This record gives sequence, structure tokens and C-alpha cells, in this order.
Amino acid sequence: MNDKVFTKPIKKQFEFDEEVAAVFDDMLERSVPFYKESQKITEFFALKNLKEDGTLYDLGCSTGTLLLNIHRKLELNAVLIGLDNSEAMLARAKRKCEAYGADVTLCSADILEYRYKKADVFISNYTLQFIRPLVREELVKKIASSLNEAGVFIFSEKVISHQPTLNKELIECYYDFKKEQGYSEYEIIQKREALENVLVPYSEEENIQMAKNAGFSHCEVIFRWANFATFIAIK
Repeated sequence: MNDKVFTKPIKKQFEFDEEVAAVFDDMLERSVPFYKESQKITEFFALKNLKEDGTLYDLGCSTGTLLLNIHRKLELNAVLIGLDNSEAMLARAKRKCEAYGADVTLCSADILEYRYKKADVFISNYTLQFIRPLVREELVKKIASSLNEAGVFIFSEKVISHQPTLNKELIECYYDFKKEQGYSEYEIIQKREALENVLVPYSEEENIQMAKNAGFSHCEVIFRWANFATFIAIK
């Protein structure tokens, strides 16, 4: 289904409800530049670092597309676990996994409170930015402590620049991208207002520093387009 969520006046802040879940895959591809490419890079590094009988967590797994793609390429025994707090998203993820016969565990959970088992890989696609800054680093610390030695955390985030002119131009560049995907000026403004104070992005440097503060030995960007970046943090 095509994303028409913001063609009408908004009445609430953005949330991952049934209306969003129904069009989420289309929304991602039209709202996140080079989304498929960043996902392929995420899949590559996830598969490279997942060990025999190891565990992978996808935090904020939404409709399960990434987990399904990883499952298709798996050449060893491993446990794939997707966590999300949106029942609407999980319902769609479950239907997908059942349709493809994929052995993926999907859980309704608060990723801040969940008790993680030791894992080789954690993935978070545009999820941290929805976690309040006060507790965001605590979550990343929890991820680091739950990873096996040399385990990896691959995460994608919208990023900002602290140089005001550059930040303004990055936003303009992104809005031009959205217009090219068929979104109207009205839809762009509506979504921006719905996400106000819900999505709180960090700069590239702040994300890297957060990972290092949390106990990762190394963190760097492996893909970036304007104000969208994919990071890998190594324990």
C-alpha cells in the first residue's frame, strides 16, 4: 500500500499504529534515502559477525523485512529475535514470517526493559532516535554488556549537524529527496510536525561518542547520505 498517512491534517504525534504499519514498507523506501542499500550493508555485517548457534537481535523490527532477508541468507544455525512495542507492526511481521516459513522469534517488548541473552549481533534501524536522550545511552550500555566479545551493534539513524547553515541545507536536501518520491509540501510539513519532540536525532559525532561511552572499543559510519547514517560499533 502507498503511504497516504500525512495527506490529511494530523491530530496527534507520530506513533507506529495500524495506519502507519499498513504502509510502513512504502513509507521507509520513500522517506529514507538509499534505504535498500543501507539494509544490504547491515545484512552483510550482521551475517559476517553471526556465529554458529549465535543470537541476533533486531530492536524495533517493525514488519520484519530485515530479519527475513537475513534468514534467507543464513548458512548456519542461529537464533533471530525481533523486538517491537507496536502490536500492529508485529502482526504484519508474523504474517510475513509464516508466509515464508521463516524461523524467526518475534516479541512484543520494551527494548529498554527486555532481558537480553548473550548475542553476537544487535541491529537497530532508526530506533534509537525515538528513545528519550536521558535513557538512550543506558540502552546502548545494555546492548554492549549483552554482546559477546568482538560482537557488533549495527544501527542506522537520522543525524544532525551542529553547523547551523549546513544543518539547514541538509534538511533542504532531504526535503528535495522526499518531493522526488512523490510527497507533497503539505505531507512533508505534516510529518515534520507529527515527529516534533518524538524523533530526537544526534550528530554523527554524538552517536559515535555515545557508543564509546557505553563500552564499545570502536564505532564508525559505514554508510551515509546527507542526514542519514549507518554505524557499526564493535565491542
